[in-house]
Amino acid sequence: MPFVSVRDLQMYYEIRGKGQRLLSISGTGSDLRRLPTIFESPLGQHFEILAYDQRGLGQTSKPDIPYTVADYAADAESLLNAVGWENCHVIGISFGGMVAQELALRYPHRVERLVLACSSSGGAAGSSYPLHELMNLPIEEVAYRQVTIADTRWQDQAWLFSRTRQFQELLKQTLAASKEGAEEPSCQVGRLRQLEARAGHDTYDRLSDLHVPVYICGGRYDGISPPGNLRAKHKQIPGAYLEFFEGGHRFLYQDPQAFERVIAFLQNKFD
Repeated sequence: MPFVSVRDLQMYYEIRGKGQRLLSISGTGSDLRRLPTIFESPLGQHFEILAYDQRGLGQTSKPDIPYTVADYAADAESLLNAVGWENCHVIGISFGGMVAQELALRYPHRVERLVLACSSSGGAAGSSYPLHELMNLPIEEVAYRQVTIADTRWQDQAWLFSRTRQFQELLKQTLAASKEGAEEPSCQVGRLRQLEARAGHDTYDRLSDLHVPVYICGGRYDGISPPGNLRAKHKQIPGAYLEFFEGGHRFLYQDPQAFERVIAFLQNKFD
């Protein structure tokens, strides 16, 4: 299992696949031990993917100090140095999209094409849902909130009634993920520090400085990174593409066309 020294961390990473190089930056609470990963997505058939556990998460170090999104971006840039990648495409999903924004703004020479999936900029464009405010709620309540915020269709009683079994399975999966590492103080610290960094994210006033090809995509029913946030971000980025899909915060796995469009953008085959 590959680990590398990155800044103040021992970072866990994996590289798989063939094709153009793609750095994948994952979302809140992500852990490469939890399947499916980005490698099992359709992207794995088209790109050489570099994915990693971010600071505070998974098998990477979890220092109990304040984190910033700028720290996460510096971690990603240092990882590229460590594996010998001078530049690459970048996809940032959810919190990973926040990190990807900072990476592209601070180290523009590293990024060839940029995908920002279900991610907010903060500032005048609006912030993603304040997940840090859920930290002190009972774990069952947190799971319920996460499911119903991630896809606002679950807030419609008729939609919920017609899909009760599916809803219960989502709750079960979300609750299980929330319990992972609950007894390990370092895991709790890492999650909290990531949420604190997430709450302070704001790139809005700098987005006009992005001069790489950018594709902004999201779900029509996302309550974590609402469509309005993506539209406002789109207006700030010169020449950016914007597209919505049938789904919520997990739209990439809900709408089969979503990954197809991401692949087309990264391969510069947009129609």
